[in-house]
Amino acid sequence: MIFDVDVLKRIDIKEIAKGGFGTIYYAKWIGNIERWDIEYQKWIRIEQLEPCNSKHFKNNFYKWTSGNEQIDKFIRDAQLNAELSEEVIEWIPYNRFKGIIEIANGGFSTIYYAEWIDGYIQYWDIENQQWKRSDQFEVVLKKYDNFANLNEEFLNEMAIHLKTMDTSSYSIQIYGITKDPETNKYMMVLQYMPDGNLRDYLKNHFNNINWDYKLLYLRMLAQIFSFFHTLDILHGDFHPGNILSHDYKSVNLYISDFGLSKIVGQNLENSNNKRNIIGVLPYVAPEVLCGEEYTKAADVYSFGIIANELITGFVPYYDVPHDRDLARRICNGLRPKIPFHTPKLIARIIMRCWDARVTHRPTFNSLYKEFDEHLCNYKENYFKNNNEISIQIDNAVKFSKHLKNRTIINTYNYQMHPQAIYTSRFLNYANLPKSKNEENFEKGLEELTNSTSALSVFASGSINMCVPYS
Repeated sequence: MIFDVDVLKRIDIKEIAKGGFGTIYYAKWIGNIERWDIEYQKWIRIEQLEPCNSKHFKNNFYKWTSGNEQIDKFIRDAQLNAELSEEVIEWIPYNRFKGIIEIANGGFSTIYYAEWIDGYIQYWDIENQQWKRSDQFEVVLKKYDNFANLNEEFLNEMAIHLKTMDTSSYSIQIYGITKDPETNKYMMVLQYMPDGNLRDYLKNHFNNINWDYKLLYLRMLAQIFSFFHTLDILHGDFHPGNILSHDYKSVNLYISDFGLSKIVGQNLENSNNKRNIIGVLPYVAPEVLCGEEYTKAADVYSFGIIANELITGFVPYYDVPHDRDLARRICNGLRPKIPFHTPKLIARIIMRCWDARVTHRPTFNSLYKEFDEHLCNYKENYFKNNNEISIQIDNAVKFSKHLKNRTIINTYNYQMHPQAIYTSRFLNYANLPKSKNEENFEKGLEELTNSTSALSVFASGSINMCVPYS
């Protein structure tokens, strides 16, 4: 569809990523035309709310209550200020869900699958004077296990999650709040992703993920977080368990769990956990473990760990306890293992992301540009072009096939240490050393930076540490 720029909210148009062949901008698209509004004599678009919607919401305020004034005010304000259907949240009675079953249990929450009998709001039906809804709809219910009532941190998560919501968003949709009458615990109502999280997908399908998909996933993650950082949102808990998809083959990735997220410079006045460090240890930046402020660079560090996991198929530090000793070693420069046959151009990106020197880490904008360029070069001439990235990937693929004929540890048979923990938890380790790179890190990174020949990939030796082959 060709349309005038006026159908975008101009005030929100921002550059979020620039690639080799184009620039990506963030903007709020008001939606495709759905019908003509007789009363207001204008087109109503699918994602756009009618001018009178705030009146309809307000007229219904007396019909519902969550039993908590803070929650009621939060929902009312969101409804009155919503301009797009993605920005609408509701109080949803628990009896409007059926088929509720537990599907996941994290460090601080339990996730349930459910069918929402009514479905989400689409628009106001003038003829029948009621909301037109999507009908029965699959959702997940997220119940917080560490407190009975909502507090400032929970409402902060809701607010940040809503800030990411629009038609171009790659965070999962939030529909509202409900309450389990048996436990009296409040629950967020969220979009259901049938293909699950990236960690499980890698575990079950890694050998079927080719380099085209790997580069696509990494480029998309860089684009998503460039969007978040443009809005000054720090995710704070970036790991494969919080990357979801409804179909990984379509390369649509979504980000979940904004429980540890904040706006740059934000301090929660009543937070009891100001000094608490929470997360999944292998993905937490060393400077954060040492008690320094969480910055955009800490999200980039997490991306580097995820990128290596996506490339190798191995979860980080799978063979050791995730305890204070591991935290100390990470602060002293320990990083996951990069196989020596990993394409040098990709290995260099990964190492730059997890550099202990925070100011040396790239931005997500620059990461998007690099992966976009590598992907375009790799796909050039139907993957047969003899450029550097194509040669390096071709060598990596050939070497991986060679390794399959050996007795090695692979993604199907390696053993996890019983104390390797991949759910978020408190990581308050005292007296950790100031973060630094290991002794040979800068030298190895410099060698990768200066290397221009992909043909020497097999003779390069270990990039960081040996791959865990037996």
